[in-house]
Amino acid sequence: MARIALVTPDHFKRADEKLCLEAKGHTIVANPDLARSLEGILADPPDLLIIQKGLHRHMDKEVILALKNNLQLALLPIILLVSERDLSVGLDWGHYPVDDLISEHASIEEIITRIDLALARSRRVADNNPLTKLPGNSSILKSIQTMLEKREARAVAYVDIDNFKPYNDKYGFSRGDEVIRMVSRILVNVIQDYAGHEGFVGHIGGDDFVFMVPLEKIETICKEILTNFSALIPLFLDEADIEAGHFVSKDRQGNTKTFPLTSLSIAVVPCEPGRYSHYGEVASTAAALKKKVKAMEGNNFLIDQRAPGAQKIHQ
Repeated sequence: MARIALVTPDHFKRADEKLCLEAKGHTIVANPDLARSLEGILADPPDLLIIQKGLHRHMDKEVILALKNNLQLALLPIILLVSERDLSVGLDWGHYPVDDLISEHASIEEIITRIDLALARSRRVADNNPLTKLPGNSSILKSIQTMLEKREARAVAYVDIDNFKPYNDKYGFSRGDEVIRMVSRILVNVIQDYAGHEGFVGHIGGDDFVFMVPLEKIETICKEILTNFSALIPLFLDEADIEAGHFVSKDRQGNTKTFPLTSLSIAVVPCEPGRYSHYGEVASTAAALKKKVKAMEGNNFLIDQRAPGAQKIHQ
């Protein structure tokens, strides 16, 4: 069932709407304050947002556009709550890129049906990772292939958390999930800041991510990602392990071993126009690079040496 965020000060005040939705198994997070709601949505994305048209001097329009332009929230289903007058006059859907609408006088049955339909549609068209809400494998492959066909000068980067399995074994899956969410937030925030709508971030699964940015920005972005990760990862490690410079856990064969502190590796494949024609070629090049960069100590990124001006950066 879904977590539904409500930003509707004038509607859903009656208990029966909320109770019916909760009876269906949904969790309702209601906040009439637009700014606080936005903070909560960005910090912990819901599965669906219902927002009333005309909030706070029509700031609802700007909020909807901002959410749809956010790398992590672009596929968030949004339902617009409208008045009967809006329905009769009509709306400019170019300024309201929502997924559905509900009349403020809609019956409970219609509200539940539209919510269920929006969630079902979202599941059909999206392959978002349930932990990070980032696009999954199908979206990643489609984005890379589209970029290649458009012959754009981009860099495709594959991100991997080093020694993540032994980290999970020692610290537990709950803290491991926190590290994955932390990495996803770093990727989204840095790429949003430096590349905006030209960037893309996807979550392959587990501790593997992919991002795509304009080729000329890749070095700056990689450095910023690693700087942010270096600053935050100590929060997820025990002080004793930080002081020792390593932690003790078990390898894949069950043997107790000493592992370096958790780090981040980024393998970068520059995609100049015409260099690759299929996403499988990009993935193959990245696989070879990942072996090299993961063999290095600490946080690193490695750009394919065959590309003009490519270089290796070690932090």
